[in-house]
Amino acid sequence: MFPVIDTHCHIYPDKIALKAAKGIGSFYDIGMHYDGRLDTLKAVSARSHVVHSVIFSVATTPHQVHSINTFIAQNVRDGGGRFTGLGTLHPDSDTMEDDVKEIVSLGLKGVKLHPDVQQCPIDYERGRLICELCAKHKLPLLLHCGDYRYDYSNVNRLIPLLEDYPDLLMIGAHFGGWSVWAQAAEALHKYPNIMVDASSTFHWVSRDTAKRLISLYGADRVLFGSDFPMWDPKDEIEYLLSLGLPTEDLEKIFYKNAQQLFNIEL
Repeated sequence: MFPVIDTHCHIYPDKIALKAAKGIGSFYDIGMHYDGRLDTLKAVSARSHVVHSVIFSVATTPHQVHSINTFIAQNVRDGGGRFTGLGTLHPDSDTMEDDVKEIVSLGLKGVKLHPDVQQCPIDYERGRLICELCAKHKLPLLLHCGDYRYDYSNVNRLIPLLEDYPDLLMIGAHFGGWSVWAQAAEALHKYPNIMVDASSTFHWVSRDTAKRLISLYGADRVLFGSDFPMWDPKDEIEYLLSLGLPTEDLEKIFYKNAQQLFNIEL
């Protein structure tokens, strides 16, 4: 079995982890497999061949940005090389440039946004500022993408950003369009400055569709992600293995792409 880097893991402080995880479940009307504690992630990963995890959390208000980023950075420092951390930003922050500088100074390797939860169309002025700053500081932007219920992060919002910020590397979570997977992939795969992760997809799509999504983007641009605590990494790994992809493609998706992107030493 290959080593696995899980590039999509939400974690929270122990005292609020269960409540936060349930909140995500309610937003998507789905039961969560786990709470969002780091110790739970460690235990789940250990039995799933996951050797490294990319951890983050999303700020739902501007005042949470600093505390979340220092929380993630501390867990990375304490993790003995086991974790890579991404920072968070909030579109309504009045200190956006300082927030980005803090992310860089903390050693975090990118930014995670969730426009649907943060209720900000990503191509509006504040979202564009985030894109500009991430491009300037060479921070990959992991973006929740897609939702048939809203219009904050769908393809029509992403394409202008991909065209206007060619130096920004965007990582489109959920193959670039949760719940609108096929439409998103057909439109987005043409843009070289977007990668995608495979999180929160396999539960809803057929194996033929999953293979089509990977084929459109190319294995060079797909990252493995479990969306912990929503899903069990072991199940997501087994599904991906069941697609019958070439070994070379599986190696790229499971760890090589993430290793190169985030400069991860295994």
